[in-house]
Amino acid sequence: MVDNISQHLTSRTQLQQIIAGLPEGIIIVNRDETIAWANEAALAMHGVQSLKELGTTVSDYRARFELRYRDRQLLPPDEYPMDRIIDGESFTELIVEVVRPGGGTKHGVQRIRSLVLTDSERRPDALVLIIADETERFDAEDRFERAFSANPAPAIIARLSDMRYVKVNPGFLELTGYLREALIGRSVHEIDVLEGALQRDLAIERLHAGTTIPQTEAHLRVVSGGTKMVIVAGQPIEIGDEPCMLFTFADLHPRKQAEDALRQSEQRFAVAFRMAPGPMAIIALDGMRLLDVNDAFTAAMGWRREEILGRSEVELGLWGSGALRDELVRQIRQTGHLRPTDFRCKMKGGHTGDYLLSAEAVVINDQHCVLTVMLDITERKQTEAELLAAIEAVMQDTSWFGQKIVEKLASLNRYGASEAPGPTVSDLTPRARDVLTWVAQGLSDDEIAKKIGVSPNTVRNHVSAIYRKIGVRKRSALVVWARERGLGVHKKTKPTQRRAKSR
Repeated sequence: MVDNISQHLTSRTQLQQIIAGLPEGIIIVNRDETIAWANEAALAMHGVQSLKELGTTVSDYRARFELRYRDRQLLPPDEYPMDRIIDGESFTELIVEVVRPGGGTKHGVQRIRSLVLTDSERRPDALVLIIADETERFDAEDRFERAFSANPAPAIIARLSDMRYVKVNPGFLELTGYLREALIGRSVHEIDVLEGALQRDLAIERLHAGTTIPQTEAHLRVVSGGTKMVIVAGQPIEIGDEPCMLFTFADLHPRKQAEDALRQSEQRFAVAFRMAPGPMAIIALDGMRLLDVNDAFTAAMGWRREEILGRSEVELGLWGSGALRDELVRQIRQTGHLRPTDFRCKMKGGHTGDYLLSAEAVVINDQHCVLTVMLDITERKQTEAELLAAIEAVMQDTSWFGQKIVEKLASLNRYGASEAPGPTVSDLTPRARDVLTWVAQGLSDDEIAKKIGVSPNTVRNHVSAIYRKIGVRKRSALVVWARERGLGVHKKTKPTQRRAKSR
């Protein structure tokens, strides 16, 4: 625009009036190195309001402003735009930062070109610098550069006009092992970031069209040899008005390793689960549905896997019913585990067996489950019952048990028992405590009746009430319960010395 005007107007005053309101900055320099004039846009770009503040001569200007290249290097005095145009040099684009000397205020980034105005005889009349304010654009590019370099995701940028790489961030260098110098200027054909892509044809088509490349898996070559599995995507951007393609990557190697480790762990668990000698089951915590059982479970319970998978534990009645089953489920859901607990398990056909049940909450395939392990104690229970029956029979004929035998029976009785608090001696009436004391010493009902002066029926009624109170059914268990609490235990006393008859 200024070129066209200069061809038709020779009056400098008229020219100044026309260009005063242009958005571009205009500075007119005389050949004697004086600054003749500057419009308001040029003054604003330098942070001044008058030509005097800008500098009346080229030397004044150099003293007031430092010009730097984009790499922060200072321009030597003879390379200032005003000096170059006075020396007769013509330039179309010079990009500089304008800063106050001594690291002062930065007045922005300017793109400067030269123009020589001639008079009617085509002799140089005025030397003109035309300045465009590029501060906003370069600030945006600086922000992009910082964000691009700081982004932990590997990335590289290729110029679409010649398909050569122009920028690369540290994440890509770390991922591949390349040096920056080995990448910048190389073409996408030499270092193919789309190699082995699942959607390679589509990606190449989008690359040449300059449109978005959707995410796809690819094999990215690394300096050490071989490739890395990555997810690559492309996004068209502009760098300095140049259409480019931004490639970003996600390293799949750590995820593949984690998936392999998880798969191996699941395989080991599956083998251990299947080959475990005791019955095991995996139950969904939501709804208590059976998700899987091992071979020992089907052998012990009598069901085939297909008959029970997907069915709920309560439907099968595995853990019985009522308060005990509800307590088992409550403990599992509340605490996430269940210590070995004695219960009666229901099998196919209605048969039952005695088992110890242990459970632990686990997460399998993102589903909250319970892993249960069962131990068959049916034979042990039968042995205990037979032992207690034998003791009961013996007690019909003897009036006393040794303390060590009672302690053994108490230990046997406690095995696998619940630790929940039960009735205590203080819960019994005084008369019931008296009867229980004589029972603990091995006396029969008739003998107790004589001791306390009541009828045998009264003693039997007291014994029945004690059975109900403490929750036992056999006299031997009653003896054990009383002896554990210190009732009926004989204390050793020193024999008394008979006094010698005096003669």
